Amino acid sequence: MLTQFLVYLEKEKRYSSHTVNAYHTDLHQFKVYLELQYSILNLNEVKYNYVRSWIASLSIKSIDNRSIHRKISSLKSYYNWAIRYKYIDQSPIEKVISPKLKKRLPEVIQKREVQELFDLTIETDDFETLRNSLIMSLFYQCGLRRAELIGLKLSDIQQKTKTLKVIGKVNKERVIPFGNELLGIILRYINKRNELDSIEGDFLILTKTGEKSYPKLIYRVVNQSLQQKTTIKKKSPHSLRHSFATHLADNGAELNAIKNLLGHSSLAATQVYMHLSIENVKNSYMKAHPRANLETKKLI
Repeated sequence: MLTQFLVYLEKEKRYSSHTVNAYHTDLHQFKVYLELQYSILNLNEVKYNYVRSWIASLSIKSIDNRSIHRKISSLKSYYNWAIRYKYIDQSPIEKVISPKLKKRLPEVIQKREVQELFDLTIETDDFETLRNSLIMSLFYQCGLRRAELIGLKLSDIQQKTKTLKVIGKVNKERVIPFGNELLGIILRYINKRNELDSIEGDFLILTKTGEKSYPKLIYRVVNQSLQQKTTIKKKSPHSLRHSFATHLADNGAELNAIKNLLGHSSLAATQVYMHLSIENVKNSYMKAHPRANLETKKLI
């Protein structure tokens, strides 16, 4: 049944392989726990107290609340699916309450660090150097998710209009504009890409052997670049996406425009960037205004 559920997530819900793997990991960990603690091999034989016991064991192992919250969410999705398709009558996790989460604002690359990242002139025509430069630029200038970047094809690039067609979550399509700088990087890379001995399909970002890129490669490229030039703790593709949105908000972009560029389904997910923008404005004011940090005077 677990396999059927994962196929459902991939084929019907159209979740990315990364998301499906996360569900699989969470459910497999729960299954292993049931086998060790209760000698239960079937997820459909689970009782409420077994779930509570598992959650307690995660807390004892110092697993953070956010991870526990995600694991509970994975279980709820599985059992809701099982009820919907009449494999079970009642969910053992129905009454389980997820731990409260603190609102976590995404970490953003400082603008001066962005300049150091992207203002370097690339003198070499080495394939990997040009490709890595394009990867970084696409994340920061277009706000892509990692899976979206991997799925990009040459046919998605409209050079005349300087737009990019992106297939996002649940196959939702959006169009993202870009500037002359990125167009130049794209053209330079494509010229070098065409010199590869063998090329896998129409995919834009390739390995040096001409194969479609993969998540670990993209993460490694971004992580190494951010390691050299930035001070943020989380050095990942999503850090560049967060920075893309925050810097747009800082410079006055409308929230609805940012929502559409990011491919969010609702404004609620985009709202966090407005909070970040306000925080940045406040910090700038406190640092720059000559009277912002003066003590309050007593009125006579």
